[in-house]
Amino acid sequence: MDFLYPLLATVASYLIGSLSFAVLVSRLMGLNDPRTYGSKNPGATNVLRSGNRKAAVLTLLLDAFKGWLPVVLVQGWGEPWGLGAGTVALVGLAAFLGHLFPVFFRFQGGKGVATAAGVIVAFNPWLGLASLATWVIVAYFFRFSSLAAIVTAVFAPAYFLLGRDVAWEAPGVMVLALAVMGVLLIWRHAENINRLLAGTESRLGSKKK
Repeated sequence: MDFLYPLLATVASYLIGSLSFAVLVSRLMGLNDPRTYGSKNPGATNVLRSGNRKAAVLTLLLDAFKGWLPVVLVQGWGEPWGLGAGTVALVGLAAFLGHLFPVFFRFQGGKGVATAAGVIVAFNPWLGLASLATWVIVAYFFRFSSLAAIVTAVFAPAYFLLGRDVAWEAPGVMVLALAVMGVLLIWRHAENINRLLAGTESRLGSKKK
């Protein structure tokens, strides 16, 4: 029965991650379903194309929160239940997978950038700060959210490894979870990569067509 509590925590994390806040926030604020315009991606960047910045910011924060919450709960209260670093890594990855393949929305989810950010911050705040800085710098100079996400996905596991035994503890399972999330993020941005190469990718702040 040693696997029961880690399994329950992982399933609960996946269910939390399956809450598509881009869709939910848009419905509550009377906006069009983000899956029907722009990139058709249920995420904060596409919600921004609706012209409603408040909805986009709220979506961003909630998507990040659902990645952050399960990890922090396991870190803070999981030890008496036998939930260690392995479970921390699993719940973070499960929340991310929930966003990509949400059970409540026919497994058609977003690209997971904000949720991955929440997981990264929960893993280690300094890692989160370094990753956020990377995203902001790339987005500021190139104005492509997708490019910023791809670069950050590559650098986040590297940052964790560089900080190992120097600035923070970096259990191997957490590094592995970051690497898996990075690969999945790049995979989910395949169309964006093609558009970037073709010069047709939408820049930050552009409205829906």
